[in-house]
Amino acid sequence: MIPFCGYAVTAQTKRKPATKKAPVKSAVAPAKMISLADSASYAFGISMGSGLKTNGLKTLNYDLLIKGLKAAFQGQTPLLNEQASQKAIGDLFKIITMEKYAPQIAKEKSFLEGNLKQINVRNTPSGLQYIVITPGEGPKPTATDNVLVNYKGTLLDGKQFDSSYDRKEPLSIAVNRVIPGWTEGLQLMSPGAKYKFFIPYNLAYGERAMGKDIPAYSMLIFEVELLKINGK
Repeated sequence: MIPFCGYAVTAQTKRKPATKKAPVKSAVAPAKMISLADSASYAFGISMGSGLKTNGLKTLNYDLLIKGLKAAFQGQTPLLNEQASQKAIGDLFKIITMEKYAPQIAKEKSFLEGNLKQINVRNTPSGLQYIVITPGEGPKPTATDNVLVNYKGTLLDGKQFDSSYDRKEPLSIAVNRVIPGWTEGLQLMSPGAKYKFFIPYNLAYGERAMGKDIPAYSMLIFEVELLKINGK
């Protein structure tokens, strides 16, 4: 009985712990812009930040950003040379772009893997896939040849972005002055041949977008007709 009585007394006399008040945060003083240089400096920061954010950048190491600006203005020896600086910027934006287009890249990869199961689809070690619609006859062009072709290009969703057929004008091109997928594919063909090429993004325009019709990391599908080899 006693333990219960003692517990009851203790329970009655126990005080609630005092509630701690959250520390009051002091307001951040607004930056003072006294001179035109002050206002312009802030404006440069806003302009630079907005532009980088528009291009997909979410954050930066602001301390190192300031150090880089000071080094440039004060003529200090930079921590990175020009080549390393350009590589760092390029690699960062490449990662940002890949993250943005990750669903598209995965969809195209899945398509290409399934496409190989089609009985009439052939592939090369580089990853280029093709279908022989019409075989040709005669010699095949070399990388240094110029050829005359008709073609139609579409994206995976079927959207057409270019066609010499629509322009009613064949194209004369150098085999080694086109995207890698074309350079390789044209050298598989003989005059009179018509092939359908499935070109992975790394054999097309890679991480670059081409105008408003071809997004970055796009696999391209071409129907190409080799009309003749013009020579060197």
